[in-house]
Amino acid sequence: MYEGHWFGGGFMWLFWILVVLALFWGLKAAFSGGGGSSSPDASRSALDILKERYARGEIDQEEFKQRKRDLLD
Repeated sequence: MYEGHWFGGGFMWLFWILVVLALFWGLKAAFSGGGGSSSPDASRSALDILKERYARGEIDQEEFKQRKRDLLD
């Protein structure tokens, strides 16, 4: 009877350790930007994105110059 109590108690400790680790991992993932799955756009600056849009022809030269002035002010 004593051995059964120890065996059950050991699983109870293991259960709570796993719960705490899961909570820690979840909080870490939530506060660090999704746990390593950040979007590629996060590392680019607004000026880089503007230059790419101009290079792709999405905006003309006048709009590029105006937006660049707005960003650098």
